[in-house]
Amino acid sequence: MAASIQINAVGRRKTSTARVYLKPGSGQVIVNRRSFESYFPVEWRRKVVLGSLSVTGTEGQFDVLVNVRGGGLTGQAEATRMGIARALVKHDEEHRKALRDAGYLTRDPRMVERKKYGQPKARKRFQFSKR
Repeated sequence: MAASIQINAVGRRKTSTARVYLKPGSGQVIVNRRSFESYFPVEWRRKVVLGSLSVTGTEGQFDVLVNVRGGGLTGQAEATRMGIARALVKHDEEHRKALRDAGYLTRDPRMVERKKYGQPKARKRFQFSKR
């Protein structure tokens, strides 16, 4: 693939959806028009987001622009990681094995179970009284 072309991909986790745009650059990451550090202030979430780049050894080679919606910060971070991983595979197919082995290309299907009627939560029951 040509080096000056922008690559885009989508990552999802729980109810979060991240649209990721990757283009060659200096390693700048922007999430929802904010700096990466201000959007994900917790260090381990930043490591989660940059996991795809560190596994493939491409930190600092791409500028990453992310639009992410829905869910909480953890779901958004993991959706972003998946979007970056998919974009890296589009850029260079040789990254697929490393990202697959790390589990970054697999969509995590776990979702919140819906609340049922006649119960206070999804699985919790109201207190049973025999008398």
